[in-house]
Amino acid sequence: MRNQLATQTLNELSKPGRRATRLPQCDVPTRPVSALLPEAALADRPPALPELAEPEVIRHFVNLSTLNMSVDTHMYPLGSCTMKHNPKRNERMAGLPGIVDLHPLQDESTLQGMLQLLFELQGMLAEISGLPCCSLQPAAGAHGELAALMVAARHFQELGQRRPVVLTPDSAHGTNPASAAMAGFDTKTIRSREGGGVDMDDLRAKLDEQTAVFMITNPNTLGMFDSQVKEIADLVHSQGGLIYLDGANMNAILGVARPGDFGADMMHFNPHKTFSGPHGGGGPGAGPICVTETLGPYLPVPRVAQQDEQFVLEWGDARTIGRVRSFFGNVGVLVRAYCYIRTHGPDGLRRVSENAVLNANYLLSKIRHFLPVPQGDRCMHEFVASAESLKARGIKHPAMDLAKRLLDYGVHAPTVYFPLTVKEAMMVEPTESESKETLDHFAQVLFRVTEESPELLHDAPHSTYISRPDEVQAARKPMVRWESA
Repeated sequence: MRNQLATQTLNELSKPGRRATRLPQCDVPTRPVSALLPEAALADRPPALPELAEPEVIRHFVNLSTLNMSVDTHMYPLGSCTMKHNPKRNERMAGLPGIVDLHPLQDESTLQGMLQLLFELQGMLAEISGLPCCSLQPAAGAHGELAALMVAARHFQELGQRRPVVLTPDSAHGTNPASAAMAGFDTKTIRSREGGGVDMDDLRAKLDEQTAVFMITNPNTLGMFDSQVKEIADLVHSQGGLIYLDGANMNAILGVARPGDFGADMMHFNPHKTFSGPHGGGGPGAGPICVTETLGPYLPVPRVAQQDEQFVLEWGDARTIGRVRSFFGNVGVLVRAYCYIRTHGPDGLRRVSENAVLNANYLLSKIRHFLPVPQGDRCMHEFVASAESLKARGIKHPAMDLAKRLLDYGVHAPTVYFPLTVKEAMMVEPTESESKETLDHFAQVLFRVTEESPELLHDAPHSTYISRPDEVQAARKPMVRWESA
């Protein structure tokens, strides 16, 4: 019944010609714009724009677009980032008039379809995670980490406990210790044992009553599921600490395992990775967090709740950490995630993970003969190969050189030099989107470039508009304006 109501409401909102009502009134300036600006800000003459025919402009921008790689045009085996196909139907759904014409300042009574969609998404994420309380507020995965750690800090403050330390594995995403530091915690690193799992002896040595949270990614960044996770959770809980699950790799366990069931107290989702959505220049993103019932009162607000037959925004009480961003979260990305989950359903989400794991293991079996995989013969959704042995052939920076050379063959590079626990690391994640033919092509190209000369690899890529920029300089001093030659 609820799903039927959601469909009916969204259909009603999406009728052609319908416009949202009860928008706040605003004053329209009656004087010319020039009278509203300081004289120093006014131009004394029109800009010197070129006079061009439409075909010239179109060809210019179309040609520029062909210089780019994207998931729509190339394989993206970008380990740890889950660059899967974004179904175009989700883009169309997120662009329906009844969704894009809404305004966040409308009265709640005129937002019932959208609020119901968000309410149902909260419930879906809670079910998938095994953690009953959800906030859709955070704007990205790292923002979700920060928000969850702020929840943890408020929780211990309410208990009157001072716990200043967050533990992170040495294979953790760099955002984990960064988020902990921004939330006001000190961090300690836990070593990995051979095989990639957490070194339990090191964890026991560093875990004490000062520990607030142990942040763990499972499956981890080495593409391995740490079978000790329940033991880890019990150990941390015995000291009064919390388990945070970095949800970056949920694409490997959807419908198979729930973090709440193996001991997680908090986690974030990356909807753009796990449930499809655009990756763009650091965004647009979303990072919903799910937590236990005990931690629920501290979640960011507003959250969507149902009262009788109405959907309302709930603002919590004095225990909440408050807002962490404007309005209701990044609704456009959340709508895409909703559509993805509803399209697949529980069984379909499980098949997503099964196919992602199958693809990764197939590719591992094709690659490990010429690029060793230190963690073994099996993986989850991704694996980390090592190009270290190629140094014997005179290739000084094999992981970087191979990655650059792959661009010449129309294949985006995998993640390199991460995690730091593997020398000359190349982290490969094919996702469930790729066909066997594409995987075979990638393996063949990767093998071919390992056979090429050090000189050819060192100067790659040879076919791109820009070849080898100074990446450190570009990151520290980016050129943010156009400079003509």
